[in-house]
Amino acid sequence: MTLWERAQLAITLLAIDPQRLGGLVIRARAGPAQAAMLAAVQSLDLAKVKLQHHMTVEVLNGDIDLTASLAGRQLVTRKSIFDCAPSLFILPMAERSAPQFSARICQALEAGRGHALIALDEGVEVGDGLPDALTDRLAFHVTLDDLALQDLSPITLPRSLEDIRAAVSGVILPADLVEEAVALAASLGISSLRAPLLLRYAAQAHAAFHARYEVTEEDLRVAVMLVYPHRATRLPQDPEPKAQPEETNSAEAPQDANQAIPPNDLMIEAVKAVLPAGVLAQLQSAVKQPASGSGSGARRKGNHRGRPLPARLGPKNSGARVDLVASLRAAIPWQTLRKTANPEAVGPIFKASDLRHKRYEIGSDRLLIFTVDASGSAAVARLAEAKGAVELLLGEAYARRDHVALYAFRGTGSEALLPPTRSLVQTKKRLAALPGGGATPLAAGLAAAFQLALQERRNGLTPTLILLTDGRANVALDGSNDRAQAAADALMLAQKIAEAQIPALVIDTTIRPEKTLQTLAGKMRANYIALPRSDAKTVSGAVSSVLAHSG
Repeated sequence: MTLWERAQLAITLLAIDPQRLGGLVIRARAGPAQAAMLAAVQSLDLAKVKLQHHMTVEVLNGDIDLTASLAGRQLVTRKSIFDCAPSLFILPMAERSAPQFSARICQALEAGRGHALIALDEGVEVGDGLPDALTDRLAFHVTLDDLALQDLSPITLPRSLEDIRAAVSGVILPADLVEEAVALAASLGISSLRAPLLLRYAAQAHAAFHARYEVTEEDLRVAVMLVYPHRATRLPQDPEPKAQPEETNSAEAPQDANQAIPPNDLMIEAVKAVLPAGVLAQLQSAVKQPASGSGSGARRKGNHRGRPLPARLGPKNSGARVDLVASLRAAIPWQTLRKTANPEAVGPIFKASDLRHKRYEIGSDRLLIFTVDASGSAAVARLAEAKGAVELLLGEAYARRDHVALYAFRGTGSEALLPPTRSLVQTKKRLAALPGGGATPLAAGLAAAFQLALQERRNGLTPTLILLTDGRANVALDGSNDRAQAAADALMLAQKIAEAQIPALVIDTTIRPEKTLQTLAGKMRANYIALPRSDAKTVSGAVSSVLAHSG
């Protein structure tokens, strides 16, 4: 099944059971693929309502229509945009949605009014995307950026949608398939309990689409391909082979060719088959941690509270502290009008719209990721300089709330010498013995630092990448000794770091400035510093100067 065929099937199943499946995330930049999907969405027999990520609280939640109330001398309320018949909401530029906005959409989807959501994710940078709480409620996720015009074909929805919808609720899901779906979710590292439930609804819709009254293995396999891959955080570990009995009787235990591969393994292979290129290796090397935060599902922007900000209007039950002074200031100008409308009222008259909530600036600790070239004859000197710089920066970390990590790359890969820490004692222990010598896998060092930066940014830190190298890369990402490919891989990772907007500093440790490093720094949008005779103090001073100008 091609990517476009999966996208077609996702639209079809959503048309069959929009309320239970929740919706669809379409990750694609503006182009023919996105236009074709939107054309199919417009053909659905559901009311369409377009959302904007900058909609106000009054539009989302409803509020008093002040102009109409004053004109008619009676209270006139404005309904919420979600207080309507079952509708298909379309949200362009969904990646820009604020946490409060996403939380309100989640609430509307959970209200049981029959609403569904089409989220257009047009993010181009690594790490962009919808909040996890919102994507968790949408069954399907398709990425169409890799499709060319010749890959597209018209999307035709079934004509007998009403009959299929009537049959969906009666489709039976066998108990063994339920257990299989839940076990598969656990093996893929999917922690959400909604995922198996959405898988069930997708399998039932697929069975009803093919006029079946019971979910089959094929229905479940197709549903797995649509619901699980974008939620997977790891790949299952191969179980250890069980000891076979010494004596077996082939006549008593006939072999079935159809059972050569266990059904669960078939589902796992279905997930692997639809994973984008490069994701498989990432899942095998690292496990994505579930998001934590306020409950809206947004990524944490910081990890500590800063100075107070002006109070803001918000929902009553948001959990935020009420700013009493700001609420009084909002209510006082309306007292004359409210007393006239309610002459029997005693004391000040307050409305829900008067409530103002306290806000605070969210601060974020900084993480300095040192990526040090440990190859060649000058490795010992470079690593010693990096060690001294790390220890000097850690001495200032307590005042700046900085964390420090250290990677060294040599041979064919990169090694994490120091995980993110602020402990001087731990640093000195980890840096007691430093490796050196070998080839220069610059791309591997950048890849490891980039992965750590993305992970720690999700945890609320602000990463800054610091690269110390002579720039003479000679080992590609695949471990081959190919200088041209090694340089191309390094430039590719530099581009990804720039797209992710991760601040970076490139320190050239050669005797004469290296042009390839200047090109790499430009690709990375990083500051370039030539320090042919660097020591710990000069490296630390350079880093501190860059941080002062960037933050």
